[in-house]
Amino acid sequence: MPFDDLRQWIAALDRAGELRRIQTEVDPILEIAEITDRVSKSKTGKPGGSALLFQNVKGHPGSRVLINQFGSEARMKLALGVNSFDEFADRIRVFMDLKSPQGFLDKLKMLPLLTEAGKFFPKTVSTGPCKEVIERDNFSLLDFPILQCWPQDAGRFITLPCVTTRDPNSGKRNLGMYRLQVFDARTTAAHWQKQKVAAEHARQRMRAAVEGKSAAVDIMARTGGGSVLAEGDRLSSKMEVAVVIGTDPAVTFSAIVPAPPDVEEYLIAGFLRAAPVELVKCETVDLEVPASSEIVLEGYVNLDELRTEGPFGDHTGFYSLEDLYPVFHVTCITHRKDPIYATTIVGKPPQEDAYMGKAVERVFLPLMRLTIPELIDINLPIEGVFHNLMIVSIRKSYPGQARKVMNAIWSLGQAMFTKCIIVVDEDVDVQDIADVTLKVLNHIDPERDIQFTLGPVDSLDHASRLANYGSKMGVDATRKWPTEGFTRPWPDEIVMDAKTKALVDGKWKALTKELGID
Repeated sequence: MPFDDLRQWIAALDRAGELRRIQTEVDPILEIAEITDRVSKSKTGKPGGSALLFQNVKGHPGSRVLINQFGSEARMKLALGVNSFDEFADRIRVFMDLKSPQGFLDKLKMLPLLTEAGKFFPKTVSTGPCKEVIERDNFSLLDFPILQCWPQDAGRFITLPCVTTRDPNSGKRNLGMYRLQVFDARTTAAHWQKQKVAAEHARQRMRAAVEGKSAAVDIMARTGGGSVLAEGDRLSSKMEVAVVIGTDPAVTFSAIVPAPPDVEEYLIAGFLRAAPVELVKCETVDLEVPASSEIVLEGYVNLDELRTEGPFGDHTGFYSLEDLYPVFHVTCITHRKDPIYATTIVGKPPQEDAYMGKAVERVFLPLMRLTIPELIDINLPIEGVFHNLMIVSIRKSYPGQARKVMNAIWSLGQAMFTKCIIVVDEDVDVQDIADVTLKVLNHIDPERDIQFTLGPVDSLDHASRLANYGSKMGVDATRKWPTEGFTRPWPDEIVMDAKTKALVDGKWKALTKELGID
């Protein structure tokens, strides 16, 4: 069953016993983060703890703060409406496998799928709950219980925003999750890194503005100015932005999914919900946002305006250092009556983002297989903070294939940031770190099987030689073949024979009592 908004999702969490309502007064400066960090790492109770709804926030009477909503495997599955992440991946695979029909019967077979897919496209409606309160004047971001999570953070940060921008060429909307450092009542930083889609949208607009002004100056020089100069002056140097805080889980999750370039995130959200996302037009910018959102921030960035952002306690477990980022100017705020402020905390794993990342891993696998069909499975361990380590199993068919796979992964969107890739054979369970460790360290000759390459790295990588540029490592831990220059015998793995295992299986119930094994 799809969730129409954040409030339906909170009710579902409550029914499932996955929500705790906190009445004790808490401070949004550091205190909520410390409580949530303890809950997410608790060794007692269920992994990841509970989702938390703080209802007595210091300095913000009547406000409610939702955090850790996705902070367990159980809650992520509930959010996606599946019993396993692989079930979700299978649903995606069905639509990825659609091929051009070869005949009339093939076309008939495709009709149900195409009809179902047509239900996922977003639709625009005239109004929605996010318009219950519209503030064009006398508004302040500081009215919301925005958190400061860690002591050395540069201030308060909006950490779970769904940020919408528009491609100036195709008109396609992009939904991304970029943190926003609050500078004052009406401005924030917009932390979209150079490789992110919103940054590319800004670059496209900047190129168009520069080319347009150059053309206007050239025409003015040839015609003597007048109205042409005025027209050139009207060329926009701004990019409109809409930020949504507090959406149904499908929309929030779609903002972090590595979508194919031509697929809008709102379509992915519709697929997740099995129902279209209803959108409404913003009040002051030409963008659309989910009608059921809790809070909407409308505004713009000046393409030539940068300001220092950070430090910020990041998901790597270290502070990301200060750097220059665009300034987001808020022109209007709309929200529901008594809005719920949805947020998250990132830091040393495991945190809420770890469980979101594991779900993305399952989404990413069928997308990767489109270009790397030999892939069996992938694992991005939580402790590798997702961009530091990827373990990949493949069906090996020819010499050097592991290295081909490494380079293919480094060419795939956000996977280009992967610092270390380990490739193993298909019989290795990449989800079993103990098995991976045993096989990898037994299978490699370090000088022969480790390769290094240079390229773009994540902006959060504080160890790289330069910001956004450094080295990456690939490890070929597959069995080596004679055609790869390995002429020694390769030993068999120690495995008990099936007959003996079956004999012991028959005696095991009695043996466990004698052995004192529960």
